[in-house]
Amino acid sequence: MPFFSYQGRDGRGQAVKGILEGADSGAVAGQLSGLGIIPLEIKPSAPPAVESAGFNFSFGQRKVTATEVLLFSRQMYTLLKAGVPIMGALKGLEASTDNPRFAEVVRDIRDSLDTGRELSASLARHPEVFSPFYVAMVAVGEQTGRLEEVFLRLFDHLEFENFMRQQVKSAVRYPTFVVATMAVAIFIINIFVIPAFAKVYAGMKAELPLMTKVLIGFSDFMVAYWPYLLAALVGVIFGFRGWINTERGRMRWDDLKLRIPVAGTIILKATLARFARSFSLAFSSGVPVTSGLSMVANTVDNVYVGARIQAMREGVERGESVLRTARDAKVFTPVVLQMIAVGEESGSLDDLTGEIADLYQREVEYDLKHLSSQIEPILIIMLGILVLILALGVFLPIWDLGPW
Repeated sequence: MPFFSYQGRDGRGQAVKGILEGADSGAVAGQLSGLGIIPLEIKPSAPPAVESAGFNFSFGQRKVTATEVLLFSRQMYTLLKAGVPIMGALKGLEASTDNPRFAEVVRDIRDSLDTGRELSASLARHPEVFSPFYVAMVAVGEQTGRLEEVFLRLFDHLEFENFMRQQVKSAVRYPTFVVATMAVAIFIINIFVIPAFAKVYAGMKAELPLMTKVLIGFSDFMVAYWPYLLAALVGVIFGFRGWINTERGRMRWDDLKLRIPVAGTIILKATLARFARSFSLAFSSGVPVTSGLSMVANTVDNVYVGARIQAMREGVERGESVLRTARDAKVFTPVVLQMIAVGEESGSLDDLTGEIADLYQREVEYDLKHLSSQIEPILIIMLGILVLILALGVFLPIWDLGPW
């Protein structure tokens, strides 16, 4: 998603500025509203540099992982609930972490609090560690006086996010490994195996079957031009990475991921589970629906689905119901739409979206358990076709020249 620089004023009237990521300026304005900031100017900007927090990280330091942020949330909840002041809690966490980079982040947060900034504003100085959703939820906790409860909810949310992310990786790991292995096998066969058979066939001085000619021709092409093919492959990889880093390319790629046979359905369910859990957390914490949708759109880890959620926010701003906008998004199942309708009518939309997250989570777990039984027939057919082509191409000349 693109980045936008903003200038505005916080709840105390002080001038603030920074950089946020969002689908458009309206989404960024929604995030700022959730942070309690009145935007005065929002314009496109380059991504924030790592040193924007006021210090430089040393080369070679490991990144702050999602697990460390998760544990930070849990420890903050425990310390605040025990009555430890925020500054004391942060000092203890800085001393206890074994990641020098995260220690510097916590130290900078303490220094920022010393200057009079709020905790949410201090966390926002580190967008590479704390997401806009995380910062917005902390801001809600500060405004409502329920900061320790928000940290507990964020811990549960991040734990759920990590679980779903691992589930998605598991969904695509097996087919990716098999396809990659088949590609390596094809490369080895064409570079080393078929040329050896081609020398034998050349000594026979006999007419070769069409299948054999095609295999030998393709093998000769790979042997002669493999450096160029390798360079082209590297170029394609870097070109693809550059393409998906563009707004249009990332949107198209995230859409295509949802259309992958079998695995695409699992990815969609995991993405929607993250959306439902995030929205339930934001809404139950007192965030308005429109602001909550803007915040959640940046947490689903899929630009295409995030754009659908942004469209839902725009529809709600026009006065449409959440059910109507969810139906127009065309990413929810009929069962989920029915649950949204019940939640909207009964005033328990936060509880029902939590139920939706549980529903999708159970479906993802079930689909993963049966993934191998769905993928294996497809992979077996692909492998069988490959073996058949190689067998016919390699052994047909031997059969034709035999005495039978």
